[in-house]
Amino acid sequence: MRLRNIPGSREYLAASPYTIHDPGAQRGAWREYFGSSHPLHIEIGTGKGGFIIAMAALHPEINYVGIEKYSSALYKAVKKEEAQKLPNVRYLRWEAELLADVFAPGEVDRIYLNFSDPWPKKSQAQRRLPSRQFLRLYNQLLAPDGTIEFKTDNRALFDFAVDEVPEGGFQIDALTYDLHNDPAMNEGNVMTEYERKFSAMGNPICKYILSRKTQ
Repeated sequence: MRLRNIPGSREYLAASPYTIHDPGAQRGAWREYFGSSHPLHIEIGTGKGGFIIAMAALHPEINYVGIEKYSSALYKAVKKEEAQKLPNVRYLRWEAELLADVFAPGEVDRIYLNFSDPWPKKSQAQRRLPSRQFLRLYNQLLAPDGTIEFKTDNRALFDFAVDEVPEGGFQIDALTYDLHNDPAMNEGNVMTEYERKFSAMGNPICKYILSRKTQ
């Protein structure tokens, strides 16, 4: 869901030390950017940043990039980061379709998709972040043992996403239609803002974990 426009948000992001200002220059050099050889995890559609900030705090041994196309949402995320000042998470205002412009092949170790826009019309299917078109893009960016994790409360979107997996070049390693009542998959789960909201309404949370399809 798109936030109401926040006047000055783009200017604020342009001046923040927590946003990435020249992402194309980091392509193939993200470990140098963070100053460590730690794995690189990205969240596409990071929203207000609650999930990725919590993950970065829990896992200082991993570098994180939160990617969001809406300035007003990213503004909220960066404001949270200013309070925590975590060295292993930074933010990028960018379009998902252009990820190959800022991440080199094999450079990303994990991709998180959390409560992505369902784009409910059939004609919009290619815009859904777990579509086969996007999965093929992610396949280019991920390391050989890289993984994708997707969570949503939207059962129709999840069913669509599951059907897209083989065409995208991946296989399902784990899957649940009720994450919070699945002890194995819920272990260590970090909830997003939407996850808290929708689970409080009684909506079960669906999740899958993908890896590259084996021959």
